[in-house]
Amino acid sequence: MTTLPERAARRCYAVVNPIHSAIYFSPDLGREFARAGLDNGRAAYFAARAAPLGRAGAGAVTATFYNFKHELVARHLPRVWDIVSPEAALDARLRAVDSLLRRLLGEEAVASKELAEAAELALRATEACARPARPLYAANADLPVPDAPHLAYWHAATLLREYRGDGHLAALALAELDPLEALASHTASGHGMSPKWILSSRGWTPEEWEAARERLRERGLLETDGELTPAGTDLRKALEDETDRLDRAPYEHLGEAGVARLTELAGGFAEAALAAGAFPADLLGKH
Repeated sequence: MTTLPERAARRCYAVVNPIHSAIYFSPDLGREFARAGLDNGRAAYFAARAAPLGRAGAGAVTATFYNFKHELVARHLPRVWDIVSPEAALDARLRAVDSLLRRLLGEEAVASKELAEAAELALRATEACARPARPLYAANADLPVPDAPHLAYWHAATLLREYRGDGHLAALALAELDPLEALASHTASGHGMSPKWILSSRGWTPEEWEAARERLRERGLLETDGELTPAGTDLRKALEDETDRLDRAPYEHLGEAGVARLTELAGGFAEAALAAGAFPADLLGKH
């Protein structure tokens, strides 16, 4: 078994993931789904991310996405599939990714040997991902790898993102954090989405947000001022460490040199995407 430098896998994931995640904040996604007949942005998100699962209903998507309020999911699923089939949604998603990456990275980067190398490395890492108990990873792993290197890179980033995400949900369940407690504690750590974005995108009310924060206080995880207690800080650290443990296989398979090279390449692409405005300026934060 390859032993990597401490946090090497997490650092690699952190710079690969933005290329996957940027699609959910892009006008490209809404435009392509509107052309497919779906002009509701929230419905487009659920269709784009859930399409690999087939005609999934609200229950399955709430379970696998974890931190969305079920009533919000049920407002759109399964009826969204009567407007756009999962197969059509996957086509629209890939068209949106193509447009997004050409816009964020530029045509020169899209055609570069560096991006092709990053795609090869990221796909090699996914060879060590396993399907059991990883539903979103497994569903995406059943999709064909696109031929174009920039689309193959996004596909590999998606596999790595959903593989880690599936493991993270197991860690959250073990820590007995419900969906909104998980969001609130992550926000309090300074690394999660701002309350504004959580409430506008996940379907929760301000009253439910405050109730979750109160439950965290009762567990001794959150201070009255909204900061994490030492116990809360320890819990968030333990969650990330356990997520790292469950996510080690792809990066150990890639090896130290491969992880270092992928981190270097992915870091450059992530930096370019961020500079091009891939994410809202107020996405992260405690307030």
